[in-house]
Amino acid sequence: MRDRGPVSRRQLLQSGGVAAAGTVFGVGGAAGVETTSDRPVAAPSGRRPTTLDPDYFKGMYATESDPWKFATSPYERDKYAATLAALPRAHYASALDVGCSIGVFTHQLCPRCDALIGLDVVPSVLDAARARCADCPNAHFMLAAVPGTWPEGRFDLVVISEVAYYLDRADLARLVARVEGAVLPEADIVLVHWLGVTHYPLSGDDAAEGFIAGARGFARVQAQSRTAEYRLDVLRVTQPASSSGR
Repeated sequence: MRDRGPVSRRQLLQSGGVAAAGTVFGVGGAAGVETTSDRPVAAPSGRRPTTLDPDYFKGMYATESDPWKFATSPYERDKYAATLAALPRAHYASALDVGCSIGVFTHQLCPRCDALIGLDVVPSVLDAARARCADCPNAHFMLAAVPGTWPEGRFDLVVISEVAYYLDRADLARLVARVEGAVLPEADIVLVHWLGVTHYPLSGDDAAEGFIAGARGFARVQAQSRTAEYRLDVLRVTQPASSSGR
């Protein structure tokens, strides 16, 4: 079995697979995009032109419960540790994990939160996350395709890990608006994105920089770090919206 190092990611992409750390995607889907073998055809630039369809990712879990080795990959292990270490606060009142997948990182985050909601688009994945977090009564899970579906409530921590590059720019802007309407004053927003070459609508840098630029009116970068494989950006909310969502 292959782990999720840079080589295995290239192999997955070349074979039509996906390298991802979460599977919550926008409702923009691939409507109107020509498909081959149920996969959207890439734009002339080599990138897919629209937000990836959730059904594409459901298919990835249809034959294997942990296709990207979230529970065993050294890449994931080290990235999760770095993400937890980057959190500016020891504890949060309410956290949102966008793209929780089978709940490996969610389970590690639970002790740092009074309440935590994990979002994903694949029902079987959420079942696995619930089972993994059965010893965490503060964890709850919701089937949601962001940015079209969004939970009620306000959060002082929002984690968006390896998710935003599956969105096109219009849906990324909608995601930013969703986050703006859902954060508490001085909340932390954590972005984590792989930096390898992909055929997704956005690169890791595009996704992170696009989110940061879109959030400039209500959040500022507090810390950034970068490895050869991924970047990690921490934003602090300075001017949250008064409503609970958009």
